[in-house]
Amino acid sequence: MKRFDVTALGELLIDFTDSGESERGNRLLEANPGGAPCNVLAMLQKLGKQTAFLGKVGQDAFGDLLEQTLQEAGICTGGLRRDTRVHTTLAFVHTLSGGERSFSFYRNPGADVCLAAEELDEELLESCRIFHFGSLSLTDEPCREATRAAVHKAKKAGALISFDPNLRESLWDSLDRAREEIAWGLSRCDVLKISDNEVEFMTGTGDIEQGASLLLEQYPQIRLLSVTAGENGSLACYQGMRCRVHVFKVPAVEKTGAGDTFCACVLKSWSTAWKTCRCRTWKRC
Repeated sequence: MKRFDVTALGELLIDFTDSGESERGNRLLEANPGGAPCNVLAMLQKLGKQTAFLGKVGQDAFGDLLEQTLQEAGICTGGLRRDTRVHTTLAFVHTLSGGERSFSFYRNPGADVCLAAEELDEELLESCRIFHFGSLSLTDEPCREATRAAVHKAKKAGALISFDPNLRESLWDSLDRAREEIAWGLSRCDVLKISDNEVEFMTGTGDIEQGASLLLEQYPQIRLLSVTAGENGSLACYQGMRCRVHVFKVPAVEKTGAGDTFCACVLKSWSTAWKTCRCRTWKRC
């Protein structure tokens, strides 16, 4: 029996977003709990799923805020660690025209990359149906080693592995290293949520249909591949079938967390399918 539908590992941080101006004309910034893995878990909780998080924040006021936010969302914090030497990671989100964003990170280091393999809560890895992670936990040690260990333990325990590259170029010492680590994640996952720009980054083509074919050819263990393409909708590939979903175009104000919400909805469906799977091993699903 599995206690959690989804366990995720990765960054938990503060996103500072523009919140207008003060009476004196100074720019105001709002401190928002953020980090892609926990965005996914928060939405899954709203969809009625049971979730758990593995990660690290600082022993500071921002760490207190993040831990409290997870608890209020219903996410299990048994795998959350606090670092007394390194502060909670901060990100400043700059909203561009059309709702696009650029990010400035205060993470050299940040507490999230200081999670070590020996700090992992193995029970949370062994008791989940799906284990989800992204590439930001692969940028630096010791979190890179912890991520690899977590994927291995979860997979050994029979969990489905979910991966979202979530490329943030400024966090990598080189783009070649980014491709190498993302390729590792692609080689380990069963379910892949990837954006159109990340498809182009990994395959060299801006055609998501062609890019999806290249990824599935190179990583045949991927069972479900979902490509998000903003106003151009999305593409889903599963067992030789393809579905292109088009969307209503609306003025985009702020896109932060949109891909995480999409990812959560995909994982919600897979978690529900697991509960009705008689073999409980995903082999025939």
